[in-house]
Amino acid sequence: MGGKFSQFWRTTDQKESEDKLILPRQLDAEDEIANYASINDTATSCVGIAHQSSVNCPTCQGTGRIPGEQEKQLVALIPYGDQRLKPRRTKLYVCLAVTICLLTTSLSIFFLFPRSITVVPAGLNASSIGFNATTTSMYLNMTNVLNITNNNFYLVTVVQLDIEVLHQSLVVGKTTRKTLLNMSPLQSGQIYYMVASRILDNNTYNICTWTKVKVHNVLLHIQGTLTCMYLCHSEQLAFEDYQYVDCRGNATLLHPLYHRPP
Repeated sequence: MGGKFSQFWRTTDQKESEDKLILPRQLDAEDEIANYASINDTATSCVGIAHQSSVNCPTCQGTGRIPGEQEKQLVALIPYGDQRLKPRRTKLYVCLAVTICLLTTSLSIFFLFPRSITVVPAGLNASSIGFNATTTSMYLNMTNVLNITNNNFYLVTVVQLDIEVLHQSLVVGKTTRKTLLNMSPLQSGQIYYMVASRILDNNTYNICTWTKVKVHNVLLHIQGTLTCMYLCHSEQLAFEDYQYVDCRGNATLLHPLYHRPP
């Protein structure tokens, strides 16, 4: 009987000691919960105050982190007063760019603006005469010289030459020559062309064959058109000339190259 009572008291003492150990733990947990609640209340109030005086970052939306796949696509958020955002020498760069554009445009217009192509007939270079007494006609073969000056700053190509020879307002000769003459910028060149003419006029035949007359000249009116190509553009240049041709026999004249005046 005494052993049972002693066992009972031991069990009671063990329970009391266990309760003492459990109670401090519960008190500690309750104190932590209370402290956490007070911290949360303080944090909540601070967050509320912060929300009232600031906004979330537009990049990370207030999380403080950005997705890894957007690391190379997003830039840092820089304050408005940062020196890196202030333009440096912007006016200088703008003025320099405008000046370069104006200078380039002016030079392009100056060098590419079409200038005149001068065509000057240089006269007769050679001639040969033939007569037909049966028809009282005269055959005249002439080789003339044409001086051409390119006043442009680009290449000019002569592609065609059309010539008409008139005697007393009648067309007595005609020729078309497909030529290819490349003229360098600010350079001059010459074209030799031959026209075969037939004059059916009794008075002209008598003047050229009459031995008592010392002067045997025939007045011819030459009209021509020169076709030139430059900068993908075609241009026709008209010219005319009056020539006195000695019809007593063959003749050859020399014509030096026409130089562009300074």
